[in-house]
Amino acid sequence: MPKRALITGVTGQDGSYLAEFLLAQGYTVIGMVRRSSTLNFERIAHIQDQIELVAGDLLDEVSLINTLRDHRPNEVYNLAAQSFVQTSFSQPVLTGETTALGVTRVLDAIRLVDPEIRFYQASSSEMFGKVQEVPQRESTPLHPRSPYGVAKVYGHWITVNYRESYGLHASSGILFNHESPRRGLEFVTRKVTHGVARIAQGLDDKLALGNLDAQRDWGYAADYVRAMWLMLQQDVPGDFVVATGQTHQVRELCRLAFDAAGLDWEQHVVTDERFLRPAEVDLLVGDPTRAHQVLGWQPEVDFAGLVAMMVEADMDLVRKSLT
Repeated sequence: MPKRALITGVTGQDGSYLAEFLLAQGYTVIGMVRRSSTLNFERIAHIQDQIELVAGDLLDEVSLINTLRDHRPNEVYNLAAQSFVQTSFSQPVLTGETTALGVTRVLDAIRLVDPEIRFYQASSSEMFGKVQEVPQRESTPLHPRSPYGVAKVYGHWITVNYRESYGLHASSGILFNHESPRRGLEFVTRKVTHGVARIAQGLDDKLALGNLDAQRDWGYAADYVRAMWLMLQQDVPGDFVVATGQTHQVRELCRLAFDAAGLDWEQHVVTDERFLRPAEVDLLVGDPTRAHQVLGWQPEVDFAGLVAMMVEADMDLVRKSLT
């Protein structure tokens, strides 16, 4: 019998890459989606006929229990969340309900239906926030700087609690920023590469950004979903930082992206204080040593290659929109 995996948030960037990866491994993939009038299946359109889509919601534990009972997955990957940091400041309660308490509902559904199910929680480098050490590792103290980061800390620790209290095979991946052509336009990497494409086509002249000095550890999303899977193949569950170990400023992102289109970023990028966070996270860089040693995981796409890939995809996208 092929393994069965349930992915919450299957229509998101990570969910789509993980679904592709698991299908290639021979899994039966069940994708959980919220009932909505504006469902967007764009990221999984090419594999949608290979996935069993089911309705469920992190706000409704009964729907989660029914999904587990009806589809009997061996593995559950909880990728669903209110995942945009800026939005979490304007919608902190909703962020807490989905990104924090939603994790508890999934874990409790597993405990009630089948404690043998292996569980992956999408933790985040935003939990480190006001960083206590550089680089950040699994043991680094957490000091989140946004409602999103706070909610992710809750989700992280409730996963540890259910692992220790009920013996669940529950692991957390503390993923640092991971991007791709499938990233939403509200995220700075995609905002930059899409902005470059529009400027290159003469549709815009300026790109407004926030803090150009902010530094992040950016990797390729398709590399990172492999680490998620590897965690659930281990005999012993645990928590793992997934990162490149290298940091880059937003201004470097701009330089590489505009260079890829033959443009000078300084002629087009302007700073707009509307895009500054109330509490900024200045330096995030992960130490992926444990993931290397225990999981045998290594990223395959470097930062420059990632930016070039995203610019090329957005150039194609903008050109097609003009025809």
